[in-house]
Amino acid sequence: MPEIDLDEMSLKELKQLQKQVNKAISTFEDRKKKEALAALEAKAAEMGFSLSDLTTGKGGKISAPKYQNPDDPTQTWTGRGRKPGWFAQALESGTSPEEMLIS
Repeated sequence: MPEIDLDEMSLKELKQLQKQVNKAISTFEDRKKKEALAALEAKAAEMGFSLSDLTTGKGGKISAPKYQNPDDPTQTWTGRGRKPGWFAQALESGTSPEEMLIS
């Protein structure tokens, strides 16, 4: 990782860096979960199954994500259960649910 000289940065640059760091921290767990899911899907495929074949049981099927946060594509929602905060905020700011559908 390159060395960053914070003393040479302007206030605007420092605030932008802080924003980027906060976003990286908040999305870290989501990124790790996606990596784990991809590894599990690959292993299941290697063995001739889909992950849903292995995880579907008497409790029902796992729902695929239906909506994606336009500002952070790592955040998704199936459209079932309680609306996530990012979805509710997007609706309040005028974004329609159709605009957040995953194609």
